[in-house]
Amino acid sequence: MPRRPEDSTRVNERIRAPEIRVIDQDGEMLGVMTPEEAIKRAEDVGLDLVEISPNANPPVCKILDYGKHKYEQQKKAAEARKNQKTVDVKEIKVRPAIGEHDYQVKYKAARKFLDNGDKVKVTLRLRGREMAHKDIAMEVLDRLKSELSDISKVDQEAKFEGRQIVMVLSSEKAE
Repeated sequence: MPRRPEDSTRVNERIRAPEIRVIDQDGEMLGVMTPEEAIKRAEDVGLDLVEISPNANPPVCKILDYGKHKYEQQKKAAEARKNQKTVDVKEIKVRPAIGEHDYQVKYKAARKFLDNGDKVKVTLRLRGREMAHKDIAMEVLDRLKSELSDISKVDQEAKFEGRQIVMVLSSEKAE
C-alpha cells in the first residue's frame, strides 16, 4: 500500500525552535516564549499550537484547532484547482485548394476554440503537385492568421514539416 505524504506542518511537540512568537486563538499577540509554555496555554483552552510561519525569526505559531485548520487548507486547495483552466491544443486541418465555404467553416471553428482560451494548431497538408505551389499554401495560412489576429497571437510561425505546414495560434485572453 503506498504511503501518503507526511504533513509538513509542525504541531505541538513537533515544534523544535527554542523560542517562538505566539498568537492566541483570537488573533492577539502573546509575545515570544518557549514552545513548552505555548503548548501549555493551548492545552488550557483545548486547542493545538500550530507553526504558521516557520522561516520567521523567531518562528510564528498560533493557537488554533489543527483539524479545522487542515480542513480549511484542503478546501482552499480544492477551490484553487477548480478555478484552473487547462489549455487544450485543438487542431484544424486545411488544404491549399480549400473552397470558400470550407474555409469559413474552419475559420469559425478556430475562432470558437480561441474564444474558449484554447490553442489552435493549423495544419496544411500538401499532396503531389501541390508541393510546387507552396506560395498558395502560405497565402491560405496568412489569410487565416490575419483574420484571427484580433483575438489571437502567433505562438509558432508557419513552418514546413515534411509535406505539411504547421502554425500554432493562442488566445490573447489566455494571459
